[in-house]
Amino acid sequence: MNAQLIDLSHVLEPGMPSYPGLPEPRFSVFSSHENVQHAAFAPGTTFQIATFEICGNTGTYVDAPFHRHPHGADLAGVPLEKLANLPGLLLDVPGDGPIAPQHLGDFDLKGKAVLLHTGWSARWGGDYFRSGPFLTAATCEELVRRGAALVGIDCANVDDMKDRARPAHTILLADGVPIVEHLRDLDRLSGKTFRFFAVPPAIRGGTSFPVRAFALGD
Repeated sequence: MNAQLIDLSHVLEPGMPSYPGLPEPRFSVFSSHENVQHAAFAPGTTFQIATFEICGNTGTYVDAPFHRHPHGADLAGVPLEKLANLPGLLLDVPGDGPIAPQHLGDFDLKGKAVLLHTGWSARWGGDYFRSGPFLTAATCEELVRRGAALVGIDCANVDDMKDRARPAHTILLADGVPIVEHLRDLDRLSGKTFRFFAVPPAIRGGTSFPVRAFALGD
């Protein structure tokens, strides 16, 4: 098997692009190689220990149902079967407007990670965090009806940022469909058969958290 690992995530680093109104990540060093905090190790044996202050909605991340619904599953409650080793389907939906049900075609979506390639990730670091491509309520209802296991997108928000009701988050997360936002390099999956992975830590009470999203493709 000549499988290829394809990274689909943005790098986490201080000063990185962040959703408007949310804090940028802050990293610090608790104990450095140059300043070991205690003498428990042999000479020449050092460790660096860092701390990370990071908003859950940073970089490429997954939304658990609890992100939108008070009684929905948190990050610890989302089963791995919804996040890892999912058969993937890439849908090319270029543009900066609504993604309608007809964009889903007649593909079999049941149990699949449906990844929407809009091309918006090319704007990362520039004119990115504004309303662009988004899923309509009807499209999300169709994704649920046809049994999609997970939905991912490579733009600023799966919802229309001007729609305060956030129907895409509401519909998908109510059905237990995790959402992965801010994917990148989805063009690398074009024409490939692939499995998709986007696993966050199992955080009790967790709503959203960064992931190292990747695909295993042929």
